[in-house]
Amino acid sequence: MSKFTLADFPLKPRTLFRAVLFSMAALTLFLVIFSIYVVSEGLPSLEELENPKPELATRVLSADGEVIDEFFLTRRTYMPFDSIPKPFLNGLIATEDREFYNHWGIHAVRIIKAAVKNVLRGRINQGASTITQQLARNLYVNIGQERTLTRKIREAVTAVQIERTYTKNEILELYINTVYFGRGAHGLQVAAEMYFNKSPQELTVPECAFLVGILQRPGLHENLRNYQASINRRNVVLYSMAEEGFISGAQYEVLKKVPIVPTPPEETTVERSIAPHFVEMIRQQMNRDDDKALSVLRRYDLFRDGLVIYTTLNARMQRYANQAVEEHLKQFQRDFSRAWKWDGKESLLNEVLDKAIKSRPSYIAANPADRKAIIAKLRKNTAFVDSVKFEATRIQVGFASIEASTGEIRAMVGSSIFGKQSRYTLNRVTQIRRQPGSSFKPFVYAAALDKGLTPYSNVESGWLSYKLPTGKTWEVQGSSTGGPISLATALKFSINTVAARLMTDYVTPNEVIRLAKRCGIKSELMSVPSLALGSGEVSPMEMITAFTVFPNEGMSVEPYAIERIEDRFGNVLYDHAKQGLTISDAMNPRVAKQMTGMMRNVVNSGTAARVRAWFPYEAAGKTGTTNDFADAWFVGYTPQLVAGVWTGFDDQRIKFTGWYGQGGSAAAPIWARFMQKVYKDPLLQYDTKRHFKGVENIGAGTMRKEGEESDDEGGGVPLENVVPKSAASDSTKKEE
Repeated sequence: MSKFTLADFPLKPRTLFRAVLFSMAALTLFLVIFSIYVVSEGLPSLEELENPKPELATRVLSADGEVIDEFFLTRRTYMPFDSIPKPFLNGLIATEDREFYNHWGIHAVRIIKAAVKNVLRGRINQGASTITQQLARNLYVNIGQERTLTRKIREAVTAVQIERTYTKNEILELYINTVYFGRGAHGLQVAAEMYFNKSPQELTVPECAFLVGILQRPGLHENLRNYQASINRRNVVLYSMAEEGFISGAQYEVLKKVPIVPTPPEETTVERSIAPHFVEMIRQQMNRDDDKALSVLRRYDLFRDGLVIYTTLNARMQRYANQAVEEHLKQFQRDFSRAWKWDGKESLLNEVLDKAIKSRPSYIAANPADRKAIIAKLRKNTAFVDSVKFEATRIQVGFASIEASTGEIRAMVGSSIFGKQSRYTLNRVTQIRRQPGSSFKPFVYAAALDKGLTPYSNVESGWLSYKLPTGKTWEVQGSSTGGPISLATALKFSINTVAARLMTDYVTPNEVIRLAKRCGIKSELMSVPSLALGSGEVSPMEMITAFTVFPNEGMSVEPYAIERIEDRFGNVLYDHAKQGLTISDAMNPRVAKQMTGMMRNVVNSGTAARVRAWFPYEAAGKTGTTNDFADAWFVGYTPQLVAGVWTGFDDQRIKFTGWYGQGGSAAAPIWARFMQKVYKDPLLQYDTKRHFKGVENIGAGTMRKEGEESDDEGGGVPLENVVPKSAASDSTKKEE
C-alpha cells in the first residue's frame, strides 16, 4: 500500500489562513459560551459587589457591657478597620499576601509559580490566592470551594471586581470580619474571644501571629491537638513578619519562645449563656406583631444582620441570681427527694412515664404497631424510669429582679437548669400562671386601708363560715383561740381568716381586682371571696411588677428588657428612652407606705423572717403558700430593687410534702441570698443604709443586726395561718 504525504494535498496560503482564523474564532466562541453559562453563573451581581452583606451574629449586651448571648447561623461580629490591631494586619499581609498593596486582585507571578509546582508534583497542592481572592470566596458562596478551573476563574474575576469597587483597607476590613478561624468563629472579634477571652485590641503580637497561622488550616490548629505544630505555624508567621520588617530579628528570637495559652476548646464549646430565658424573652418580644415601637425591626433578620441589642440585664446581678438559686437548691432538692415517695402513686408515675415515652423521637417515628413494644421496653428500663422520676421531681424556679424606680429587668432565672440548653424551655417567670397564695394578700389589705382601716384596726381571726351567692358555704380555718387581731399582726403571720373577712366584710372582690390591675396584674381574676387567699392564677413577673407600687409610694412601673438596638453600622433602630417609662398612679401613697411598714414586719419577725439569716438591710415583702404546699412564693423589695421567687413543680400533682414547702422556707432564701450578694458588691453601688421614705415602724419586731446570724437559718418562724402566743400583744394594740 502506498503512503500519502502532505505534498499530495497542497493547501493554498489563503485556505490555511482561513482555517486558522476559523479555529481561533471557534475557540473564542467556546470560551465566551463557557464564561457565560459556566463561570458567570457563580459570579456575584454588580449590586452584590457594591453592597456585600456577610451574615453577622446579633449580639445581646448586658447593661454593664458584657456579651451575654448571640443569635447567629454563622458566628460573626463586625469590627471597623481602625479597631483591628496592627500586629494582626502585619502578620496577615506578611504571611498571606506580601504584594497585597501592589496587585489588582490577582498575583500573576504567584499563579505561574504555583502552576509550575503543581505540574511538577502531579497534583494541585500549591495555592496562589491573594487576600482579595480569599475574600471573594468568603463573601460570595456561589463561587464555590472546590479545586477546579471554573472556581478559580470565578474567583479571579470577582477579585478584580472587588479591587475596582473597594479600597485596600476596606478589603482588609471585609476579609478580617468574614474569614473562618475554627471553633465556629468567623471574624477576628469572635476569634479573639473564643481563643483568648480577650478583645482584639488586647491581643499580644504572638497571639495575633497565632490567629493568623490558624487561617491556613483551622481544623488542624483550633483544638491544639498538636501543640508543637501550632507553635511552629505561629513562628512561621513571626518569621514572615521579621522578613518584612514588621518586627526586628531580635524581637523574633524573643517572641518565638513565648508560649501560647488559648482558652481550652472544651470551655469554648460549652453553651455559655448566663441568662438563656431572658435572651429568649427578648427574641420573642422582637417578633411580636403588637409592639409598634419595635415594628422597624421586622425587615431585619435577627440571625444574619448583625444587630446589637443593649439590654437592662446586669451580668453581675444575673450571676448572683444563678448562684442564689443553685445554692438554695443544692440542699433543698436533697431534702425534698428524701421526703418524696413514689409508693402509692403508681397511677401518677404511669402517666408521667407515658408522657415521657411518647415525647421521645424513637416513639414518634415508630410505626403504630411497634409503639406498644417501645412502651413496654422503656417501662422495664430502670435507668430510663429513674431519669423520668428525677426530672418529674426536679424543683423548678422562677426568679426575677427589677429596678424599683425604672422597671429595668436586672436578673431573670426561668428554670433550675442553667445554660443555653434551657433557652427554649419553659420560662417560669413569664410563661406560667400559678396561684400566688398569701403573696396576693397585700392587695386585699391595701384595698381595706384605702377604705379607712389602719394597720392597727382589729379584725376577728377565728374560724370563718361564709355563705356564697351560689348557696354554698365557704369555710376558712382560723386560729385555735380566735379573737380580734390587728391587720399588722395578721399580715405578719399571714392569717387567712383575717384576709378573708376583709374581703367579705370591708371590700369587694371587684375592688381588689381593680386595684391589682392598676398595679400590674394582667391575668384574668375571678371575682370571688377566695381571691383574698390568692386563688387567682398569675405569673411571677406580674406579681413582681405589682409590688413596685410599694417602694414607689403608689406608682406602678412597667418592666422592660431592651434599652436600645443598633444595626451593624451603629445606626439606632430602637431606643427605649424615646418611648419613656410606663408609669401609672395605682395606689394612694399613704396606703403604699402603710403596706411597706406592715410588710417590713413580715421580713423582720413574721413568715419571711428567714430572710434575716442572709440579708440584714432594709426590706419588706410577703410569702405565699398554696394548698398542700403546691407552690411557694416570696415577693419582696428594698428601697431600690423589687424581686420575686416562685418554686414548685411543672407537674402540679407533685408537691412539697410538709412545712419546708412554705414560701418562707422554699422561696424566700433565694431572694435573701441574691440580695445579700448584690448589696455587698461595691461595684453595684446599692445603698445598704437607705431606708423606705416616710414609713413608720408598725407593730413589733426589729431587724437582726448586720453580722448577727440565726442559729438555724430562721428556724422558729411560725407556719402561715397559725397565730403564735407572742402575737397577743400585737393584737391588742390600739388604732391610731
